[in-house]
Amino acid sequence: MQEVKTNMQVLTRVAGFAGVLALSVGGLGTTVEHALADQGAVGYVYVNDNTAGANTVAGYAESPNGSLTALPGSPFAVGGVGFGQGLGSQNSIEATSNGRYLLVADGGSNQISVVNINTDGSLTPVPNSPFPSGGTKPVSIAVNRNLVYVANDGVAATTTAPATPANYAGFSLSSAGQLAPLATAPVQVPSAANDLGDVLINRSGTNLVGTEVSSGLIDSFTLNAQGALSAGTQVPAPVAGPFGSAFRPTDPSELYVSDAHGGALAGVVSAYNVAPNGALTSIGSSPFADQQTAPCWVAISPDGQYLFAANAGSGSYSSYAINFDGSLTLLGDLPMPTLSNGKAPAPLDTTVDALGHNLYGIDNGLPGVSMIHLNDGYMLASPTSPVPLPAGATPSGIVAVGV
Repeated sequence: MQEVKTNMQVLTRVAGFAGVLALSVGGLGTTVEHALADQGAVGYVYVNDNTAGANTVAGYAESPNGSLTALPGSPFAVGGVGFGQGLGSQNSIEATSNGRYLLVADGGSNQISVVNINTDGSLTPVPNSPFPSGGTKPVSIAVNRNLVYVANDGVAATTTAPATPANYAGFSLSSAGQLAPLATAPVQVPSAANDLGDVLINRSGTNLVGTEVSSGLIDSFTLNAQGALSAGTQVPAPVAGPFGSAFRPTDPSELYVSDAHGGALAGVVSAYNVAPNGALTSIGSSPFADQQTAPCWVAISPDGQYLFAANAGSGSYSSYAINFDGSLTLLGDLPMPTLSNGKAPAPLDTTVDALGHNLYGIDNGLPGVSMIHLNDGYMLASPTSPVPLPAGATPSGIVAVGV
């Protein structure tokens, strides 16, 4: 069995740059004012364990050097039932912008758990949680202030039961963490073929986008003042398998979607301008190749300057610079090492921490959480990566929260 490499792997520039990248994790001075800084925590990372039976969330404290330590009491019971196998989606766990609540998809019980994030990072379900998801098999959650949308994947028809269609279901989230359905009915998505990959809302709360992996469509809607979806449009992805997606944090009109099914070493990320009416137009020479296989999940740094893609088929991560006009420039890729159990790396959902210093991704091969240090878009894998997840976890979804 090949041993896990203990030296940090170095990402090299595509255009001839080579050598060791000197990485310094700085800019943490403001966190000393937080009470938890005395304990070394600059943030928390949470994973939807998607556990068969009673669902749990694994919680980790993020240290200033980017390492993760399991929180006391982790994994935390959140109510609801996990699906027990991969959800095939992005964002099955999301945090509110104020860092007060986590929302967790319980794919096995058609529910959404809402849990308090306590000052020590531990989790406590709110009263009445979990709440009905508004459909069957919730796989992705979008949160914008008090507005929540859930992508319910539906189920295929069987010999004994008809199909349950996929939908986008809207909710309001109260200050006490109570989830109530919007007065408008969920929007059915029959073309999704029960294969929704993601749902997200832009920062301004004016647009909602969802991806349909198998049918190859991107759904785009506008949101009215009450949070209801208005006239929608569907755009075919330029390459098969639109999957993970992200709005640029610094520009709510720029959208990025990973197209996962282009074939071996043919993965791409598409970039779009989103018009106020929801129309999508390609940016520059989009789509942008990442020269890897099956880029399924994407994350963008908080400053909006860099995009990272997790390549499930290549066992690697790719890094792009986001240019002024929203186009992408590939910086390179970071192959992950063989795991301690001898398995090949299998990246899943990914997130960037609140400080923009570290990328965390689920690795389903262990399973565990990979830790990658960031410096101006370049990546270094931590020598202690990945950190194991709890026994029984079938992880789907990861989110980082600042303190």
